[in-house]
Amino acid sequence: ELETDVCCLNPKYGHQGEDGLCVYCGSVPPTWSPWSPWSQCNTLCREGVRTRSRKCQGFSQSECTNYKHTLEMEPCNGTCWDPGWDTWLPWSSCSVTCGVGVRRRVKSCPSAVECSLVCSEPLEETGPCTDRSVCPVHGGWSGWSRWSDCSASCISDVIVPIRHSVRSCSRPAPSTDTLPPGNACDGPSRKEKACSELPNCPVDGKWGLWSPLGPCSVTCGAGLQLSNRVCDSPAPKYGGKYCDGPSSQTSQCDSVCPVDGVWSEWSQWGKCTYPRGKRVINCKDIVGQQDRDRRCDHLSFNGSICSGEMSNDRLCYDVHNCDVMGNWDGWEPWSLCNPTCGKSKRTRKRHCEKSKRGQKVDTFFGEMLLDCADHKDGDSESQPCLNVPPCS
Repeated sequence: ELETDVCCLNPKYGHQGEDGLCVYCGSVPPTWSPWSPWSQCNTLCREGVRTRSRKCQGFSQSECTNYKHTLEMEPCNGTCWDPGWDTWLPWSSCSVTCGVGVRRRVKSCPSAVECSLVCSEPLEETGPCTDRSVCPVHGGWSGWSRWSDCSASCISDVIVPIRHSVRSCSRPAPSTDTLPPGNACDGPSRKEKACSELPNCPVDGKWGLWSPLGPCSVTCGAGLQLSNRVCDSPAPKYGGKYCDGPSSQTSQCDSVCPVDGVWSEWSQWGKCTYPRGKRVINCKDIVGQQDRDRRCDHLSFNGSICSGEMSNDRLCYDVHNCDVMGNWDGWEPWSLCNPTCGKSKRTRKRHCEKSKRGQKVDTFFGEMLLDCADHKDGDSESQPCLNVPPCS
């Protein structure tokens, strides 16, 4: 009786021939089945053996040629075997480009799961390595300095004062004699903050523009027009000063209408002369006369003429450069003590006035030479101040 796994259609009466057709088992001589696939190598690692088998198909298996040749065997290498896996791979590059670092080398283990059981030796090792070049020194920041004073004493409308703090790239400073040179410090070397706690700066006021001129103050003739301005550009604040100068100004406005005359100021009095003829009266007790006049100004457009006299006169004496006997007037009040400590004194004065004895008029022309010489005390006197504190 045949095994079922060698038959194709009818497990009891036929088998699959070498040409793939089903052959009735009882009608042909027995034949060998095809060889089975090779088995796995009997070792995972290094050299071993593998086998394959075949069967004699038919009713009388002894009739197959060399009927005992049912098994073949050949040498093999395990799936984990690699001729070079016991050998270290070359060392890696050093982990640093300067100074002392680490290098590494490895063994490779096959990736199949069953191979992990045979990879019991170390797969990696490390060792020190040294680069002959000098390592660059990278810069490090120093600590921040104390905050500086504020850049101003108050806050203006435009600028808020600041204070700053600095640091230097000096702990350590980056090396400049290495290849490559050391890295500079990363980040700012200065920081700032606003002095928001300060008071506002006083803002002095400034005038705005003048307003247009207002209406004329009169309907005809010379009048005035008023213009105003406001202290608001800017307005004073935070204790600032108010604007200097007037807040209003006037401008003359003119229109055609009758303008009455207006007297000018009187002119200065003229020389004191004898009113009739050329008689010399200087330094003589002879009464002369002085004249002055004035103008009627601004008369226009048929306005009224000024009322009153255009000139007048007065009686006088010509005493210019004349020696005139005088009398002392009363003493002025005493002055304050000077100095205010130590030897101090006070003074007072009096003036030499013309004597009025026998004169007919009170007006004198010119600079007279007064003489009060008959009085021995002079025009000033002084006396010490008592109980004055000493100078410290």
